[in-house]
Amino acid sequence: MSASRTGTPPSARSPDPPTADDPVREAHRRWTAEVWEPARAKSPERKERFATLGGIPVDPLYTPRSPRSGFDRIGYPGAPPFTRGIHPTMYRGRHWSMRMFSGFGSPEDTNRRFHYLLQHGESGLSIAFDDPTLYGLDADDPESLGEVGKCGVNVSSLDDMRRLLRGIPLDRVTTSMTINAPANIVWGMYLLAGDAAGVAPDRLGGTTQNDILKEYIAQKEFLYPPGPALRLVTDTIEYATRHTPRWNPVSISGYHIREAGSTAVQELAFTLADGRAYVRAAIDRGLSVDDFAPRLSFFFNSHNDFFEEIAKFRAARRLWYDVMTREFGAKKERSTWLRFHTQTAGCSCTAQQPELNVVRTAVQALAGVLGGTQSLHTNSYDEALQLPSEDAVRIALRTQQLIAHETGVADAVDPFAGSYYVEWLTDRMEEEAHRYFDRIDEMGGVIAGIERGFFQREIQEASFRYQRAVESGEQKVVGVNAYTVDAPIKVPRLRISEAARRAQSRRLRALRARRSASRWSAALDRLRAVAQTDDGNTMPAVLDALRARATLGEIVRAFQDVYGSYRERSTY
Repeated sequence: MSASRTGTPPSARSPDPPTADDPVREAHRRWTAEVWEPARAKSPERKERFATLGGIPVDPLYTPRSPRSGFDRIGYPGAPPFTRGIHPTMYRGRHWSMRMFSGFGSPEDTNRRFHYLLQHGESGLSIAFDDPTLYGLDADDPESLGEVGKCGVNVSSLDDMRRLLRGIPLDRVTTSMTINAPANIVWGMYLLAGDAAGVAPDRLGGTTQNDILKEYIAQKEFLYPPGPALRLVTDTIEYATRHTPRWNPVSISGYHIREAGSTAVQELAFTLADGRAYVRAAIDRGLSVDDFAPRLSFFFNSHNDFFEEIAKFRAARRLWYDVMTREFGAKKERSTWLRFHTQTAGCSCTAQQPELNVVRTAVQALAGVLGGTQSLHTNSYDEALQLPSEDAVRIALRTQQLIAHETGVADAVDPFAGSYYVEWLTDRMEEEAHRYFDRIDEMGGVIAGIERGFFQREIQEASFRYQRAVESGEQKVVGVNAYTVDAPIKVPRLRISEAARRAQSRRLRALRARRSASRWSAALDRLRAVAQTDDGNTMPAVLDALRARATLGEIVRAFQDVYGSYRERSTY
């Protein structure tokens, strides 16, 4: 039996076979013979095979016999197993957080955008960092040339973080930071910037993505081998548990797994498998599961298949409840909650007829809301072409506000509960995820799967199947391979100059000139010494190095002096 569960969940068992006098079965048989088959003979179906975007076959009709879950597996909102939501009132109490992902150019550029968004109704910040920052490179590193500030904001030092957050009420606004390999360093900058602004660590609220395992699986922005990288994530979980009760140290992310080409089931299974790995690592460190698990959060993609996405979110909550109670013995209810942020699917946005992305984003956002998300980012219609313009960002934010205030979908909790199709699909996705858990456990866990290329191959094959379907025309993408127009794209262009790199480089030169060389050197030596131990927490040493004005790239290189770097094995 798999270590992922101590028993087969009820939803994975076959339903009781219907008896011969079952009225539902008999009515279904008669409808099929007398109505369905004659109608299909007269007017053939438009496709030979119907399936979700992820490839799950879809029957023409679902009946009361279709769902395999009893009501105990569907339940009530705010009650185990949380299929219907983690809060009893959900959006009747308060709407989801509207958190727009933003960042470009210099810290000052993005700071202005943050103030603009807060003035227009955003309720939480979400910071996008540029590639040099994501890869742990300083702005003046030769490898940063041409990339500084282009796809996010550049942050190379503690001083940059303070500029980025100037004037933001950090004790009232929560902040999400999409940063992974150097997340411990960037989080340290945020903590110290908060302290400088008079906001103590225990009053800071927010999330660091800090999900390094999915970097090896999908996004490929890693700096160290998987084992040491997991150790650094565990250090942040331990430090957050003891010092920052309002901070989520890890946002376990399926978003990038999906953007890399996975199916919805793969996104669901691989994300929760990563979550299991983080929980196990923290327990092995000596932490009690109920001390840290309430502050773990998740991050999912919402793609085009409306019902598949709703079912995915519902299945995720139920699966995580089972994992936390059956596998890890969590006792606190909050430890079993799967709290998640949703972002609409960037990979679904098209450069052709980009205005159609407004519609795609609205449908995807609606699925996220109907699936019970706690916060939401809506993509801007011009994202396939450039960093979003202010007008595009405003429309994306207004899309969320329109859903919240004009559609009525936030008034009933889990309104699709009891839908024969949605409940069947929720069950099916849960079952498929358990099958993946078993395969991952059999090969020795997530890190073993990464090193063997298992996750990468699964995603590559799914991505190839989808692309082949698009190129053959089997999968229609409006504006790309169907309903195309031959017209110029009229989108105002937002261009980021090299001014950000020049300004950031000047600042780094000035910082290095004025800092104490001896204090800086001693702080990095202490960092290396702690990194070489098996049981010390590196976060205090990271904070000391930042106080000594060590830059992002310098701290990363100090870690690499101990851990080395990592090169992925080819899986082609």
